Amino acid sequence: MVLGARGDTAGAEAVEIARLGGLWRVTRPWHPGLRPYLRSYAGYWEAVATPYEARLVPTGRATLLISLAEPFSQVRRLGVRGGGSGSIGSLVVGLEDRPAICTHPGGQEAIRVEFTPLGAYRLFGMPMGELTNLAVEIRDVLGAEAGVLVERMAATPDWAARFDLLDAALLARLDYGPRPTPEVGQAWQLLSGSAGVIPIARIAAEVGWSQGYLIRRFTQQIGLTPKASARVLRFRHAVALLGRGTTSLTEISTACGFYDQAHLNREFRAIAGTTPGQMVASRRVEGAVALSGSANSSKTATAAGR
Repeated sequence: MVLGARGDTAGAEAVEIARLGGLWRVTRPWHPGLRPYLRSYAGYWEAVATPYEARLVPTGRATLLISLAEPFSQVRRLGVRGGGSGSIGSLVVGLEDRPAICTHPGGQEAIRVEFTPLGAYRLFGMPMGELTNLAVEIRDVLGAEAGVLVERMAATPDWAARFDLLDAALLARLDYGPRPTPEVGQAWQLLSGSAGVIPIARIAAEVGWSQGYLIRRFTQQIGLTPKASARVLRFRHAVALLGRGTTSLTEISTACGFYDQAHLNREFRAIAGTTPGQMVASRRVEGAVALSGSANSSKTATAAGR
């Protein structure tokens, strides 16, 4: 179904709206100027407003969420002292290596954008280590003008116009955002390309830096240390293999660089707060795991990319 606002055709600026479980999800082709920095970009609203609670698991991506209606009651990071946000609407989330619990009163409508780590570094324009495992109010990252942007987007019901406003704001930030260091970019490509298996010492040798210097610069621009990033990448690889449903846990452990199945289980508990078996059995949509009978994981369908 191709629509502009809810129910209106949109011509050249057409967007596509589809029903996914408890959500209406809105997409259109990404702006060419933003494609190198993005991994996911979609709007959504609830088909029926229902309170929910869900666990969000690390994705290896940074996130910008523009809230156009009701805010979250709380986003609480597990294992982080003072990791609860309280009520929060539009927010920025850096890279994560542990799960979070999000609760919402219902009536959610939002646009969620997921960035590559170095895309986030350029667009957010700050050391990414300052956002690690945190959900931060959008104004504290992008400035007061971000609040004005959110108000303008909420004031129009037309999704194409909303995407246009957000695209223009993001493209403008590219003009003055910091450029990632080439060596950090190479290090991330090596690490992500191996799904977290390549040794950090080898990466340092490849980019021509000492391990200590690599760790400092990598953490500044990515948000996690190389070691923590590797853990998340191995976890995401295991989740992808689990989703295919054709591989045993022993084979997954070997393929993803875990010592054994016990190591795989420990990492799932540390990173996702669950086990591989529970992850498979749970209701999930793109990384969101329902926590109770009242939770509807499809309402966080854009919360974590696979």
